[in-house]
Amino acid sequence: MRCNLTIKTFFYISTLTMLIFLYLSLKEIKSTNLSLFNSKIQNEVDSVEKLVAKLEESKVIENFTENDLHKMKYILQWTSSHNVPFVYMGKGQQGFIDRNCSYINCFVTSDRNYLGDYTKFDVIAFAGPEIVRAPKITLPNKRSPHQKFAFASIESPDYYPVCSDNLNNFFNWTWTFKVNSDARWGYMVIRDSNNTIIGPNAEMHWLRLEQMDPVSNEFKKKLKTKTKAAAWFVSNCYSRSGREKYVRQLNEQLKKYKLNVDIYGRCGPLKCSTEKHDECVKMIQTDYYFYLSFENSLAEDYVTEKLLTSLENDAVPIVFGAANYTRFMPDGIYLNARELSAEKLAEKMNDLILNPDLYVEYFRWKNHYSYHRRSESIETDDYCRFCSMLNEQDLVNKITTYPNFRKWWDPPNRC
Repeated sequence: MRCNLTIKTFFYISTLTMLIFLYLSLKEIKSTNLSLFNSKIQNEVDSVEKLVAKLEESKVIENFTENDLHKMKYILQWTSSHNVPFVYMGKGQQGFIDRNCSYINCFVTSDRNYLGDYTKFDVIAFAGPEIVRAPKITLPNKRSPHQKFAFASIESPDYYPVCSDNLNNFFNWTWTFKVNSDARWGYMVIRDSNNTIIGPNAEMHWLRLEQMDPVSNEFKKKLKTKTKAAAWFVSNCYSRSGREKYVRQLNEQLKKYKLNVDIYGRCGPLKCSTEKHDECVKMIQTDYYFYLSFENSLAEDYVTEKLLTSLENDAVPIVFGAANYTRFMPDGIYLNARELSAEKLAEKMNDLILNPDLYVEYFRWKNHYSYHRRSESIETDDYCRFCSMLNEQDLVNKITTYPNFRKWWDPPNRC
């Protein structure tokens, strides 16, 4: 049986190689635009294109990979392939190839019958919001010992809580923003001065502010262009966190100092079109002392790109969330609105604006750390990592479950 598969595979690969060679040759001839043969060549090219497409559909590459060093890993999207995160995974191997991942031997499909039986897939992945919002969704009623059931969500559990025990002992892997997820799917990566990834993690070993190098005179000069207190870009005006109420209180207190928060987007008077987004973000860097990195919901480790917007644009972040922010930043480089009343925060902002030497201390971190989007590097790309996990045999063989998934996922007292 093994021999027959090898011969069959060799025949397919040989045929495909010849067809590709013929296809490229015909394309080359076609490009010379010889009018005498143009029509005939076009017909030949079309025929070869159809044959190549048919061979691709007949899983030639999959048969080959079964005999290769890295066996194909099959990922089934149990929930919709049109929603996040699956919409960005790509179909088949294409998403991993396009990202230039270290491992591309993962095959993605939403067809439960693709292998004849869904228990043959290596991973069955579930988009968290769909599972939570549609609790009556049909779940697999059987599974193989080798299979991993993966829970994937970049959304906050404050909006998508699990309010029953039905999913306890169901998932083997998690793929979320939480720092103790099996696969990380988040918003940022922190690197040290050697470009080594150091976080975010549950335990961080930051330099203390007094241990950090002073800010350069050049950077101090750059900060002197700032003339406005704070900016906030926001589109969700009725958040679960209640952030909009706090901002109203803050603006009332800032009036004492003739300062205010400039609110851009649906929830404020100032507008920034999609076409001018880069210009608006640049404005934070040149004009504003502070940026409101206020989360729309309160959950452990839920720290989004709002923090990156501030850190990447030389504005001191004012945070509002339920995260332990020392997992994301050293102490002394941000202000935490949930630890200060609106009155105290307004006072602190005014003090820093009036004391440039104190304000500049909040940027010492830039000499030692840098913040990046996870998609910037193959090393941290969330989709590449999901495939690479399937190639780590120790990780695949390890039996793991979440016996109390509801407790792991939900914020305290949410349901």
